[in-house]
Amino acid sequence: MDLDKVYYVYLMANKRRTVIYTGKSTDLLKRVTEHKKKVSPKSFTARYNVDKLVYFEGFETNEEARLREQQIKSGSRQKKIELIEKTNPEWLDLSIGWDLL
Repeated sequence: MDLDKVYYVYLMANKRRTVIYTGKSTDLLKRVTEHKKKVSPKSFTARYNVDKLVYFEGFETNEEARLREQQIKSGSRQKKIELIEKTNPEWLDLSIGWDLL
């Protein structure tokens, strides 16, 4: 196990909060940058302008992150909203101020 590696589960939304995307990555900065720059123009996040990082969690193992991602994805939209609003009630873009690639 790589003790320096963090496995992230994250939620992104579009500006109008009508779409919420759940993802997992070991390089959150790079992945958020890819979403914002629409590196894959035909991807779900690019098609629906999902470019605001509104929530994330870090895990020590890939398995923990995978299970959490599945748990979040299987939950209702309301559960995702509650998760976001617990720590980010204004739905601010948490990546603002990051030195995006």
